[in-house]
Amino acid sequence: MLIGAPELEALIHCCYTGTLVLGWDCIFEITCSALQFQFQPALSLCLGFLWQHIDLNSCLDVAAFAEAYMISDLLEAAEDFVLLHFHEVADTPKFQDLPAQKLLDLLEHDGLCAPSELAVFRAVVTWIEADPEERLPLAQGLMAGVRFPLMTFKEFREVRAVNLQMECSSDCSIELYGSALKEFGFGVSCPKVQHRVRHPKDALVLVGGDKLEDGLRLPSRELWFANSMRSCLGMVKEMEWRILGEMPEQARFRHGVSVFDGKVYVAGGCHYYATANTMKSVYRYDPLKNSWERLADMLEKRSSFIMVVRRGILYAVGGDRDINTNMDTVEKYSPDKDTWSYVQPLDQPLSGHAATVWEGEIFISGGFNCKYQCLVSMLLYHPERGTTYLADMAQDRALHCMEQLANRFYVAGGACSLNKFYTNQLSCESYDPMTDTWTTFTPLPQAHVGAASAVLEEKVYVLGGYCQEDYTEARMVHRYDPITLRWESMGNLVGPVSDLRACVIRLPEDLRKTEHSEEPTHRAQEPRAPPAAADHRY
Repeated sequence: MLIGAPELEALIHCCYTGTLVLGWDCIFEITCSALQFQFQPALSLCLGFLWQHIDLNSCLDVAAFAEAYMISDLLEAAEDFVLLHFHEVADTPKFQDLPAQKLLDLLEHDGLCAPSELAVFRAVVTWIEADPEERLPLAQGLMAGVRFPLMTFKEFREVRAVNLQMECSSDCSIELYGSALKEFGFGVSCPKVQHRVRHPKDALVLVGGDKLEDGLRLPSRELWFANSMRSCLGMVKEMEWRILGEMPEQARFRHGVSVFDGKVYVAGGCHYYATANTMKSVYRYDPLKNSWERLADMLEKRSSFIMVVRRGILYAVGGDRDINTNMDTVEKYSPDKDTWSYVQPLDQPLSGHAATVWEGEIFISGGFNCKYQCLVSMLLYHPERGTTYLADMAQDRALHCMEQLANRFYVAGGACSLNKFYTNQLSCESYDPMTDTWTTFTPLPQAHVGAASAVLEEKVYVLGGYCQEDYTEARMVHRYDPITLRWESMGNLVGPVSDLRACVIRLPEDLRKTEHSEEPTHRAQEPRAPPAAADHRY
């Protein structure tokens, strides 16, 4: 293999500076040259670029390149991206150039993600119609990868219409509809076609919370994790939930949870419903060792607060001292020293607020003030400089969720003020920290007050909570896709439902592959009765 002058110049430049100027116009050529000379510094930079820049337009090229040069980790990452974003990738021009066998491999993969199986069928039709004379004879084999039993009757009507159009546009007479109809009608008993199952690399974990059990509301010590996502008939989706374990000491809800260095930190919260049941104890969970460690207590008891990680330091911000008294204090925790210390307080007491960290800065939205009024505020908090007010949200809210994804903050759920009472806040907003502006997006289809939230595979999850109107449990999980601008129903929770917390961590593979002897935990449960009248809610 000959090396071109631009590639040689780039490698020589890297020898002296340790840097490379990379772009899609040269990345594959320079990577090939670095591989040829086994120049590891340049190769690491090139592979890092490819890994970090996989997107809808590049994923197929990266996968083909990685396969050709047997770069297994990069190939796995690129193929996983294609499977996760199959519907969007199918709309790109490069999808039309995909070899037939590669397309069939994707179709047969259990982890392929699409809004419904009809979208998978449409992608195959689009690929065939790009070159019908050459590809129509391949249609029979490709359609075998479409799981027709996952379609509804309404969706399947489109299969017949499209099939007839394809046959009429070519001299090749291939009976696709008959085989599809046979599979649609009789294939539901085959386990392979009952669903598509995706196992995300990271696991979404739920920590603590409370739930109704035999008519009583009980706090929980349980940790649950979502082992897989299942696409079923039509638009129906489910999550397979498994027990991860239990927290030590007491159960807790309205607590703080953060992840740092692959470990889960759990702090404060309440272990029951009286004013004296607020805690300040802190534990750390190591998922690789499946072990808990007791850490130094916080300086103050806190519930309904937020805990975030900023530059390797944990911050516990605001909260309730005794369920009826909001706090303005903020304390930080150093994992290396196992110590808590006070930093600059908030400019007003807050509880039930939400927060995220972006570019090393802490952003705080909404919450209750000292009079338990829901706020519209957005704050930039600095541990030394204190509070700076940013643009207000369009709607007031507390006990809500805020998650950061692709340089935007997504705010959803919670309660809002209604005269002297509270009601559900279904309106959703996203914040652009670079322009300090808010934009309304698709409202939630269901109330989620006191819910958990997390970002997994570039989608925002809102999990559980309750309805402010009648305090019934909101067991549903909803997922927001910023690309389609829609909320998807992901099934129901099976463990604790409200005042719980969520995080995303990497779990050992053997834990995720082990089949439990208990009944499948992803099944929906019957709705439970409303909480007892004595249950304290805001």
